[in-house]
Amino acid sequence: MTAAEPTTESEIEEEESAVETARRQLERAAAHLDVDEGIVERLRHPTSVYRVTIPLERDDGTREMFTGYRAHHDSVRGPYKGGLRYHPAVNEEECVGLSMWMTWKCAVMDLPFGGAKGGVVVDPKELSSDEKERLTRRFAEELRPVIGPKTDIPAPDMGTDPKTMAWFMDAYSMQEGETEPGVVTGKPPVIGGSYGREKAPGRSVGIITEQAIDYYDWDVTDTTVAVQGFGSVGANAARYLDDLGASIVAVSDIDGAIYDPDGFDTNDVEDHDETPGMVSGYADAQSLSNEELLELDVDVLIPAAIGNVLTGENARRVQADMIVEGANGPTTSTAGQIFEERDIPVIPDILANAGGVTVSYFEWLQDINRRSWRLERVHEELQTEMLRAWGCVRDEYDARDITWRDAAYIVALERIAEAHDARGLWP
Repeated sequence: MTAAEPTTESEIEEEESAVETARRQLERAAAHLDVDEGIVERLRHPTSVYRVTIPLERDDGTREMFTGYRAHHDSVRGPYKGGLRYHPAVNEEECVGLSMWMTWKCAVMDLPFGGAKGGVVVDPKELSSDEKERLTRRFAEELRPVIGPKTDIPAPDMGTDPKTMAWFMDAYSMQEGETEPGVVTGKPPVIGGSYGREKAPGRSVGIITEQAIDYYDWDVTDTTVAVQGFGSVGANAARYLDDLGASIVAVSDIDGAIYDPDGFDTNDVEDHDETPGMVSGYADAQSLSNEELLELDVDVLIPAAIGNVLTGENARRVQADMIVEGANGPTTSTAGQIFEERDIPVIPDILANAGGVTVSYFEWLQDINRRSWRLERVHEELQTEMLRAWGCVRDEYDARDITWRDAAYIVALERIAEAHDARGLWP
């Protein structure tokens, strides 16, 4: 590794919103294609954004109001699809940006969905289980006019889980007068959820990382990996790569990171979602901060926690030979430019973590047909779809002098533009 170059002041950007990042990525891809500017302009904006007020009766009898959002970006290829998150930082711009990424992600995977995203401005840790259930049921009722199995199909995201989706589905179904399992995905299998859905985003990160390692002719058993965020995505990606023989040398949770140059047995480190504090509190390892983990000298860095962690401020100190994005939007535009200058390949989120929406599609099919799939079939179908998408992106990457992100966006934009051209503009 060469020594990290100093960061210049001009390269330290203001915090970039998700929608700003998504629009810049769209424009880069459009520059490589002969796409009607009217279609590109349409894709810079959401179709609609819904803002609702959710009254909640707290356990002590007091009432509190919360704000919820649902952004619809584009539905030219099928119903809207995207997660619902409960987080204090949820806002309209974030939901719009994330809905745009969902549009690209579904198109990269060639799924018959468009992009949506939503959430509630709330810290779920400050809600009791009963309060979270009441909030979810009321949120489902407020969104009922704009969601449905053929309209918009939510899924779990930050701060939500299969139980949340079960409450959401039940609330919607009670008002419809019949059970509608297809209104959400990510439910428990006992009520129409798919086996393998919860681990799918992390599994797909592992599958794509394996393909990227092979593409660059590395030996996976000699490959060192650092994973920021040992939740459902990071933990499952780490365990997938650990099983292949890669050396997982660093992992983290919200409180901090642990590092062992000899590698961990990832099954010996608890998933942060299961036991908060077990990662940063792991005794037999060197303690680091999350920021220090990002700058370790490793072969593969997987940022799998939150967005905007790789920025103009720290990009030149990153020593990894390759980055695979497990989280949504972990790399800002400035950081991406710096990695491009430094010839550090970045495998984008819209490909790497697309296992979640892909198995959500499988779940939706199972719900429509009222026929569940075995876990083995889910894994086989996911592997097939991820390898097909990887092949399409790799072919674009090999054919042009572009980044992996540009290649993925070109695949997505070409498919979306073709659909818009075929359908035309009404009226």
